[in-house]
This record gives sequence, C-alpha cells and structure tokens, in this order.
Amino acid sequence: MATINQIKRGAVKPNHKRPTGAPHLDRCPIKKGVVLRVMVLKPKKPNSALRKACRVRLTNGEVVSVYIPGEGHNAQEHSVVYVRGGRCQDVPGIKYHCIRGAMDLSGVANRTTSRSKYGVKKPAKAE
Repeated sequence: MATINQIKRGAVKPNHKRPTGAPHLDRCPIKKGVVLRVMVLKPKKPNSALRKACRVRLTNGEVVSVYIPGEGHNAQEHSVVYVRGGRCQDVPGIKYHCIRGAMDLSGVANRTTSRSKYGVKKPAKAE
C-alpha cells in the first residue's frame, strides 16, 4: 500500500472507479424485463406534462422504474421489454429507458425524424 506522500508525489496512480449511472444493469448494455405496472408521472418544476413510465422486473431480479420514450405506447402488465441506461432528466427516480420497437413494445407511429431511437423503419417511397 502506498503512503499518502507517495501518492501525492505521483508514484502511484490512485484508482478511483467512477460509479455507473445504471447500477441495476450489472454492467450490461441492455437487459430484458417484464412490466409490472404502467405509470404516469409528473416532471419537476418548471416542466409540466404527463410522462409515461413503468416498473420493470429485470432478469436479474431487480425492480426498476423505466421511462417509455416517444408519443403513445402499447406497454401493459406482463409485456416483455428491453431496458437500457439513461435517465429522464426531469422525472426524479428514473435512471433507465425502454427500447422502442423491440420485444413487446412497438415503435412510435408516424415517426419521420430520429427514427432509430424510436424503433421505426424507413418509410417506403410513394411513387
């Protein structure tokens, strides 16, 4: 073990591991889970809206609150969804997002911009 003076001098690099922002995912990029309850939450001041979210039991047994992005959704109890990290900035307590267009959660209808984030295929050209 290095002394404090040795660390100050730079002989040993202190290894401070940064805590992960999505601790319940077990360092995985996505995890599968089952929806337990669909909720509507209100954001912090100064925003006002009704944000759609759900409680999900992940495959590792953890239960987390997950934000459902986009307009409209078909999530209900017992739906199977994929969960990724990424907090919803204006809703307290939500550190995860659902992945649209995968498993039982449909993509956003009539979406034309930022389609890859909302699980929408490229529309066919009308000729």
